[in-house]
Amino acid sequence: MPEIPPEQSLIEYPSDFPIKVMGKQHPALAQTLTEVVVKHDPQFDPNTVEMRPSKGGNYIGLTFTVRATSREQLDTLYRELHAHPMVKIIL
Repeated sequence: MPEIPPEQSLIEYPSDFPIKVMGKQHPALAQTLTEVVVKHDPQFDPNTVEMRPSKGGNYIGLTFTVRATSREQLDTLYRELHAHPMVKIIL
């Protein structure tokens, strides 16, 4: 991926950045994905994870608001979450 100069970035670093993830309902989903997030944002507070079950209760949406310090950090976090087998969708 080509390097984007800071003046062309749409995100100002550092900043709080929400990442929305959806996965099948599973008792360990939030804890497992929180561990992934903490690897990329060690200051992340797990108590801030927002959870919303789907209407049918089969899926759960999680919002992680991370402290984004660089595009590389966000790209790496997105790639790891996207590759995780419990994740269906990431925004």
